Amino acid sequence: MQTLAQNLSSQGIEAPLSQLIHTLADTSKAISHAVRHGALAGVLGATEQENVQGETQKKLDVITNDMLKDALKADSTVRGLASEEEDYIVEVGQSGDFLVCFDPLDGSSNIDINSLVGTIFSVLPAPSGELSEKSFLQAGRNQVAAGYVLYGPSTMLALTTGKGVQLFTLNPDTNEYLLTCEAMSISKDTSEFAINMSNQRFWEAPMQTYISDLLLGKIGPREKSFNMRWIAAMVGDVHRVLSRGGLFTYPTDNKNPEKPYKLRLMYEANPMSFLVEQAGGKASTGYEAIMDIAPTDIHQRVAVILGSANEVDACLEYHSVDYSEEPNL
Repeated sequence: MQTLAQNLSSQGIEAPLSQLIHTLADTSKAISHAVRHGALAGVLGATEQENVQGETQKKLDVITNDMLKDALKADSTVRGLASEEEDYIVEVGQSGDFLVCFDPLDGSSNIDINSLVGTIFSVLPAPSGELSEKSFLQAGRNQVAAGYVLYGPSTMLALTTGKGVQLFTLNPDTNEYLLTCEAMSISKDTSEFAINMSNQRFWEAPMQTYISDLLLGKIGPREKSFNMRWIAAMVGDVHRVLSRGGLFTYPTDNKNPEKPYKLRLMYEANPMSFLVEQAGGKASTGYEAIMDIAPTDIHQRVAVILGSANEVDACLEYHSVDYSEEPNL
């Protein structure tokens, strides 16, 4: 099996980007170690702080954010970073080639029940001139690399540099990432979907109707049965989609009119969309491709529908219908 270093070399990845990927990968090994120790290390539970989105921070949110921030500050290729746990961008150096956006511990609410969590990252080119938040506000199409690390029964790294999606597994004996899937591929069709059903009453009419039709199974208009899955961590749900197909969505809702969207564009939706598209899937808000969005804020939120291409298209068909004259929906 190829090591991560050997694989990056065989793909012809240039030295600066390769260095940055190694920095992210090496830090994920330390995060994996911290996650595995859990209660033994006293890192479970919540802090008394909230992040910029008003969400209560878990102890490991803060710990993993600091681990990544410190590692990236020491990497000469990095110009600046943006994190879910940082109110503002962080300037790292004067001459780095890249900007890094990341969610240090996606699904951290799962920590205390020993369920799946992960790290998501997005790498953008650093523009010339003075660094500001505007420097980061680039469409997802500009990403030069993206990936996630899943901390589960084994620690796995899914990575794309625009040349397909490679999956690496951390060998606990050698502490090296080894290539275990050279080209992840999402099946075009699926009979599996992932959604937080507790929000059903708050969804827009198109998503209400789409999910209702899936739940009708063979007696409904889709004429086939669907299974529902929900891990409550985007990294886990997207990993399942990349591994065996499916549709994952966190749609628009009116639960809180001031926050109609859940997932963050820059360090959740964009990197996951890059991975999904590189594996042959599709990613949309319901109305536009996620990676075509021109960001307006580093913590901007968007609706997400991604996964098997034909099923995403089927969902988007519902979003093209005008339900305004159908009050019963």
